Amino acid sequence: QTLLNALASAAIIAPAAVAFTLIFTLFRYANFAAGAFVVFGAYATWVANVVFGLPLWACAVVAMTVTALLVTASDRLVFRPLRGRSGATLLLVSVALSFVVENVLRFAFGTSIRGYDLPLVGPMVFGGVRITREMVVVIAVAAAAVALVGLVLAFTRAGQALRAVSDNPSLAEVRGLPVGRVHLFGLAIAGALFGLSGTLVGVDLAIEPSLSWVITIPVIAAAIFGGLGSAAGAAIGALVIGLAEELTVIFVSPPYKAAVGFVVIALMLLLRPQGLLGAAIERK
Repeated sequence: QTLLNALASAAIIAPAAVAFTLIFTLFRYANFAAGAFVVFGAYATWVANVVFGLPLWACAVVAMTVTALLVTASDRLVFRPLRGRSGATLLLVSVALSFVVENVLRFAFGTSIRGYDLPLVGPMVFGGVRITREMVVVIAVAAAAVALVGLVLAFTRAGQALRAVSDNPSLAEVRGLPVGRVHLFGLAIAGALFGLSGTLVGVDLAIEPSLSWVITIPVIAAAIFGGLGSAAGAAIGALVIGLAEELTVIFVSPPYKAAVGFVVIALMLLLRPQGLLGAAIERK
């Protein structure tokens, strides 16, 4: 049961962790607005589902689309003018952006807890292990999305161009690659993944604006554990964080679950700064 719960927790944060590491790979800064983007996607799903009555799969498409637009717009309006600044400066700007998005959501939707309009279905029980339909959907969708992104990055020309630009943008531009369009492609993928995580969050948890920081820490911890720059590492990191959180709940009070991400970040930065699968990143 603990392993199954860990898989469900990992599935929620895995797409966002891959998105976080993708942005870091392209622009070399940690975007702490990750949790706010996820919660934005959750609210977009809620509007499509509750207000417009769309089925959950269509709501996920809506959330991925509008969150991709938000991420690309935030880059154009906020981060692009600051290209060349230090990573610490961009990190602080992303924290400020997170608060802006959170408060816009609070202004638009209030502080009430909201949830999707989904049919109630009892769990399946196998050998004492409870498996809900939501668990199956969340795990399957997240695994498919992460695998698809990995295949796109590894085997398509667009993915190869993205890797080339992330490795050396100046050389890629000299070789004729459209760096601006490649950046846009990478941001759109990251935004879609944030939106998908938002949909999955709402399946498992109640939605409220302050949820953003609850999500940000495990997302960043998963990306750091797996290795910034490695999509596969981010997915593995999400699994480790999910399992660690579930084991924490067994031995200590549930409120301490939030501290797991901080502990993992601290240990990885001390023992293996490049993460499990990542390579050493040159500081700018």
